Amino acid sequence: MAAQHAPVTVIGLGPMGQAMVRRLLAGGHPVTVWNRTRSRADGVVADGATPAPTPRDALEASELVVLSLTDYAAMDAILDGAGDALAGRTLVNLSSDTPDRTREAAAWATAHGASFLAGGMMTPAPTVGTDDAYAYYSGPREAFDRHAELLGELAAPRYVGADPGLAQLMYQAQLDVFLTALSALMHATALVGSAGIPARDFLPEALTTLTDIPAMLTAGEGTPARVGEQIDAGLHPGHLSTSTMMGATADHLVAASEAAGIDVGLPRAVQAHYRRAIDAGHGGDNWTRIIDGIRDPR
Repeated sequence: MAAQHAPVTVIGLGPMGQAMVRRLLAGGHPVTVWNRTRSRADGVVADGATPAPTPRDALEASELVVLSLTDYAAMDAILDGAGDALAGRTLVNLSSDTPDRTREAAAWATAHGASFLAGGMMTPAPTVGTDDAYAYYSGPREAFDRHAELLGELAAPRYVGADPGLAQLMYQAQLDVFLTALSALMHATALVGSAGIPARDFLPEALTTLTDIPAMLTAGEGTPARVGEQIDAGLHPGHLSTSTMMGATADHLVAASEAAGIDVGLPRAVQAHYRRAIDAGHGGDNWTRIIDGIRDPR
């Protein structure tokens, strides 16, 4: 069978799993599926996927097996007792967990004769298979190269190294940015809401701030990579902004939140970052200096 039409097994049929199955079917791949709640398979089976009666049957149906589960504990529960069916297969786990847990799972899969690729899908289900979708992968380079073209049908694959924990680390780091931004959006919405400003009026303003962050980050410094080079070198020039200036703003945000009677956990955490930098004698450095206290909060 041609590589472009290679069979694939997908285990886990939440919104992401279903989107991947439909994209693979559209690409001409025979797809075998299994899900703990069987009714979730009904839609993709109607679209042409083949349901497997057991996880073992699902593993045996394809050389490439993609897991789309809540976490790695779900993988343990589903594949427990079917480990001997992993021999000679490539297991691609797109579930979320910690890097260390990912490394443990990779060792377990390898001990059962499988190649293990950890992945992090950086796209919501509706954009699977589009030009906007990409995914991080780590694990054996040979296994990645063998399946990169097929995985690329789901999202542009970005290989980050042989250590299976690296893809998970990149994924969690991106979610760090994402989840913090979402909390900031809701905190800011609650703050203006305390004065009667409706969310429908404020959110368009707030989203503009989010989209302006890249320009603000790189103002006068060139590119994000250049800013990153400065951080790597321990350079934090304060000619455009300083930790003292940003710290004062953080103080004002805490005070405004307290006056509004809303939760102050998030602004106090931000305030602590700047206070560490200032207390360490770096008030005249750029705001990026806060990374020192984040790296070592002691």
